[in-house]
Amino acid sequence: MKRQKRTTIYDIALKLNIAASSVSRALSNSSKINADTKALVLKTAAEMNYQHNVMASNLRKGNNQTIGVVVPRINQNFFSNIIAGIEEITYDKGYNLIICQSNELHAREVDCVNTLINQHVSCIIISIAAETGSYDHLQQVLDRQIQLIQFDRVVEALDTFKVINDNEQASFEAVAHLITQGYKRIALLEGPLHLDIFRQRKDGYLGALAKHGIPVLAELMCENAWTKALGAEATAKLLSLPEPPDAIFASTSDFSALGVLEVATAKGISVPDSLGICGYSNEPFTEITSPSITTIDQHTMSMGKTIANLYFQEMEVQETPAEPKIVSIMPELIIRKSSQKKLIPKYLSD
Repeated sequence: MKRQKRTTIYDIALKLNIAASSVSRALSNSSKINADTKALVLKTAAEMNYQHNVMASNLRKGNNQTIGVVVPRINQNFFSNIIAGIEEITYDKGYNLIICQSNELHAREVDCVNTLINQHVSCIIISIAAETGSYDHLQQVLDRQIQLIQFDRVVEALDTFKVINDNEQASFEAVAHLITQGYKRIALLEGPLHLDIFRQRKDGYLGALAKHGIPVLAELMCENAWTKALGAEATAKLLSLPEPPDAIFASTSDFSALGVLEVATAKGISVPDSLGICGYSNEPFTEITSPSITTIDQHTMSMGKTIANLYFQEMEVQETPAEPKIVSIMPELIIRKSSQKKLIPKYLSD
C-alpha cells in the first residue's frame, strides 16, 4: 500500500488558489486574514488531514522545543526510568523528546549526536557508550552552543552539567554489608574501567575491604564482567578456583548478578549460605528471583526529573551560559535474601 503524502500549506494553497503565506496566516489565526478566508482555509485543512509541523514552526521562530536523549540501551530499567523521569518534566513544559540508542557503540553514538545536531535540538542529554573513548562529537555539541547534560556515565574532562550517583559510597556500603554478614572472600565483577562509574565502584569495593582489614586479591577481581553472559563466565572461573569466593559483588549490573545466580544454582551452590550475591541497579527481576537479589537502587525516576529540571531551571532561563555544576544523587542499598546469611537488626554503613 502506497504511503499517503503529508499535506502541506502549499497543497492547501494550490487547492484554494491563494498564496501559501495566506494559508499560513489563516492557520495561525492572524488578524491580517479576513474571517471568510480563514474559515475556508481551516475547513479545507481539516478535509485534507493537515497536521501542523510544530518542529518546523519552532525552527522558523528560532525556538525549537525539542530535547535529544542518547542512552546506551533503552531496554534496561535504569535507562528507561531515566527517560520516563525526563519526559514527565518535559511534557509539562510543552517540549518533545527525541530518544536515541547507541547500543554501547562509539560510532553509533556519534551518529546519534550528529542526527540530533541536525534536528536543531535545544539540548542533548547523554550517557556515554561503553565503547566510547574519544569525545570530539560532544565537544562539537558545545561548539555549536547546544546545551549538553551528561548523566551516569560522563566525560569528566568536559565542562558540562552532570547528574551522577555516588557510586563509590554505594559500592562501599554493599561490600561492607557482605562483610557484616560474615563473608570474607568477596569477588568483584567489574565493568570497563575507562568509564568513571566502574572505577568509582571498584574504589568503593577496595575501600570497604581496607576498612575491615580484608586483603585485596587480584584473583577475585574480574574485568569486563558486565553482562549476564560475561558475569556467568567470570563466575564459573571464580568458583573453579582452589579457594573460591564466598560472595560476589556484581558492581556492573543486576544482569551480571543474574549470571552469577544461574551458575551457582546450576552447580548446586546454596545462596546465600555458601555464596552471597549483590548486584547493582535494582532491575525489576531482582525481586522475583529465587532467592531475591540484593542490589543498589539508583533512584532513576528522581534522577531523570533532576536532569530535566537542570535544563529548565538552570539553562533555558539564562541569557548567558549557566555555570556548569555536578549534581550527585545517593543510591540506596536494597538488602534481599541473596546476601542475608545472618539476620542483623540494623545495617550500619560505618
